Amino acid sequence: MRVVCVSDMHGRHRDLAVPEGDLLLCAGDISLRGEESVVRDFDRWMGEQPHRHKIVIAGNHDLCFERGPAARRWLMHTRYLQDELAVVEGLRVWGSPWQPWFLDWAFNLARGEALREKWDMIPDGTDILLTHGPPFGVLDRTVRGESVGCEELLAAVRRVRPRLHVFGHIHEGYGVSEAEGTLFVNASSCDVRYRAVQAPVVVDLP
Repeated sequence: MRVVCVSDMHGRHRDLAVPEGDLLLCAGDISLRGEESVVRDFDRWMGEQPHRHKIVIAGNHDLCFERGPAARRWLMHTRYLQDELAVVEGLRVWGSPWQPWFLDWAFNLARGEALREKWDMIPDGTDILLTHGPPFGVLDRTVRGESVGCEELLAAVRRVRPRLHVFGHIHEGYGVSEAEGTLFVNASSCDVRYRAVQAPVVVDLP
């Protein structure tokens, strides 16, 4: 299966050239501040993409998804996951939007037990893990040189050992890394200046 990964488009989804594939994943931050018009246009744009399967989660900028269920109804061309499992042609995909507390944004939780409770929900046998934020020490370094990923998420990844873990959140962490049998993808489409110049990442899963 060819998996195409994007994240952190912040309303600039139409600036992207998205390669063809079987499964299109978006790891959140569709919008700048959860604007309905942006989310609806994103959904129309997703409907224009040729991929057979499309899955999205929210990010910390997507405030409307945390405020209530109405935002889910704006997505008619993609499947939205929030601490949920989807099975795509035999692949088990778990999606979750949470990250360590960051300013006054959406889906913030305190480090430690609160986040551990969310990551404990990830079932064994998950093939693809889709989260907004990165695990600690993996493609999570800011321009200041600080690793800001989630320690509890890293522990969950080591427990579950997904084949693929896709995330974003830290724009400057864009790239691919592999460790202990998991391929990690920071698919942030926008750079630190919020320009959609970082290409979608393509992964072929046998």
